[in-house]
Amino acid sequence: MEENKTNQEVVTNETTKTDSKPKEVKANSGDARDGNRRDFRKGGRRFQRNNRKDAPKEYEERVVSLNRVTKVVKGGKRMKFSALVVIGNGKGVYGFATGKSGEVPDAIKKSVEKARRNLITVKLTKGGTITHDITGSFGATKVFLKPAPEGTGVIAGGPVRAILELAGVKNVYSKVYGSRTPINIIRATTDAITHLKNYKDVELLRKGVKEDVK
Repeated sequence: MEENKTNQEVVTNETTKTDSKPKEVKANSGDARDGNRRDFRKGGRRFQRNNRKDAPKEYEERVVSLNRVTKVVKGGKRMKFSALVVIGNGKGVYGFATGKSGEVPDAIKKSVEKARRNLITVKLTKGGTITHDITGSFGATKVFLKPAPEGTGVIAGGPVRAILELAGVKNVYSKVYGSRTPINIIRATTDAITHLKNYKDVELLRKGVKEDVK
């Protein structure tokens, strides 16, 4: 009888030891998971994850055109989407690009990434308009831009309006001649914007002309 009691006591002690271990492991694993969710510890400091949704956007995005394109291959046709996007910060900087993908969100994302790598600056005056009249051309498209007084607004439509508004132009007249393809209109508008000159540029040109005459 005494031997049976001792055996039972040994069994109960072993079961209590084995049962106590997984409880401690579960508690530690739960704490570790909670710690990973809340913050990361490195060198005694806490690093929290940044919420991308709460972060302000540096550039505003606008989709100008979205087309479905096909590529004929040996096995048949491959369908993709082509997106033309214009981005800008409203302070004289903008960019544009096209991107292709099998899904619309991926195509827009590609074009936005390309546009961020190719930014263009606009020379603006205090009234939020351009410095002088100018005409830009690309292919069979011509875009005419003219400065306007304060309170006029952006007199433009389609791709021209998207560029001027995102670039920060507040008062301007515009007119498109020839082909109305969105990408050609944007490139013609960019050609006009890149050839704008301010007061300092004209002054330097005039000084150079006078020196040549002397």
